[in-house]
Amino acid sequence: MSKPLNENLTSVRVETEDGDLLPIMDVAGTKFSELINAVASYQKAGTLTLKIAIKPSTAGALAVRADVSITKPKGLPPESLLWATPEGNLLAEDPRQLKIELTRITEQERALKVIGA
Repeated sequence: MSKPLNENLTSVRVETEDGDLLPIMDVAGTKFSELINAVASYQKAGTLTLKIAIKPSTAGALAVRADVSITKPKGLPPESLLWATPEGNLLAEDPRQLKIELTRITEQERALKVIGA
């Protein structure tokens, strides 16, 4: 009887961007968590791809090459809401909006009046 996939992949290593060799299932688990967070954050779909290539090697051994990648969903690009002036400039505030001068009012503490005590 054949072993489950995760048991067959325990000896397979993948090279990270830093040049480290890590177990493929550890890297896949980390990428899977990253994908879950991105999907939850953007509320859009993403994919995880596990690619395993096997070819014969010398002395009856098999050369196994693995790769794991994710396609994260993308959110909307950051944008600023700005208003155009007749001169072709941009402003952060709507020039048609009236400005109101606000002043801070501090209320003095006063004792409550007790009635019928």
